[in-house]
Amino acid sequence: MPRNKFVEKAILLPMSKIYGMVTGLRNCFFNWGIFKQRSFDVPVVVVGNIAVGGSGKTPHVEYIIEALRGSYKIGVLSRGYKRHTKGFILASQRSTPLDIGDEPYQIYQKYGRDVTVAVCEDRCKGIEEMLRINPEINLMLLDDAFQHRYVKPAVSIVLTEFNRPIFFDKMLPLGRLRESARARYRADMILVTKCPEKIKPVEYRIFKNHLSLYPYQKLYFSRFRYNNLQPVFPDNARQVPYLEYLSDQDRLLIVSGIANPKPFVRYIKRFKPLVKVQVFPDHHNFSRKDLGLINNRFDSIKARNKYIITTEKDAVRLANNPYFPPALRPYIFYVPIKVEFDDNTGDSFAADLKKLIAQSRINK
Repeated sequence: MPRNKFVEKAILLPMSKIYGMVTGLRNCFFNWGIFKQRSFDVPVVVVGNIAVGGSGKTPHVEYIIEALRGSYKIGVLSRGYKRHTKGFILASQRSTPLDIGDEPYQIYQKYGRDVTVAVCEDRCKGIEEMLRINPEINLMLLDDAFQHRYVKPAVSIVLTEFNRPIFFDKMLPLGRLRESARARYRADMILVTKCPEKIKPVEYRIFKNHLSLYPYQKLYFSRFRYNNLQPVFPDNARQVPYLEYLSDQDRLLIVSGIANPKPFVRYIKRFKPLVKVQVFPDHHNFSRKDLGLINNRFDSIKARNKYIITTEKDAVRLANNPYFPPALRPYIFYVPIKVEFDDNTGDSFAADLKKLIAQSRINK
């Protein structure tokens, strides 16, 4: 081990142990009933993860909305990470990503006619307000709330990435875990996300053996399906390119501000054009300086056909950014993504989820 890595581990390991003890004690207080959990008259489905970073929660929340909106009046509640506001806010046509956060904004833009979307740091208060405002809601979907144990869930869903599984990780700050990997035993459903097209039998066994789930827990494997490019500014787009039809004479600038852009970059690099990459931190709010940098990098690219390609989450922030250069609007596109489940394990995910929700209502 290099000396600097050894020193880093020597410093971070004690901090990681202390953090693990604190989160472990907190969970014990909930398990012992010292910290009280609150139940609601409607079932609550919690979607979250144990590790920090991008496990793909938002696309999976969207998948669940699409699977359940025909059967339930759904309320979606998030804390609204990195929003510039505080307290409870109900999403509306006047909302911006700065008001409610980029992920709730994206969900509202897609499903606002079918679901009620709101943000609140205090999930109990948020649920109360949503049920008061819209009494027709009969299912609450909590985004990124697995650690928010003050709400008693009807169903808990935990996500872990295929290439960064929780059982090979360590506690913060040495690793990426928010709490011990043993917390997975609180979940009803475990989703292994961002899987490759083909999963080897030995890889299924590795996950099943290391997760070592209880018989009542269900394990699923999912992947992202990338769809055709869409314009970030539809009114300005002259034509929408197809990645598969571009040549090696064309050029692409990838702009990304998500937690783990590597799978997205790998996907774009599968095509013929030469690719340049400009990466920003997760949930990044693009400043005038950032957009000037993007503009300069794009101008420096010499090609007959050149485009800026970004993620769906970044597109939400860029489309609402007042500093975005008008000259770039015809050239920037995003890649929509959809979740699909592995045929061997996930074809029954939606049906299983509906059963668990129904059972929770019977057992009340």
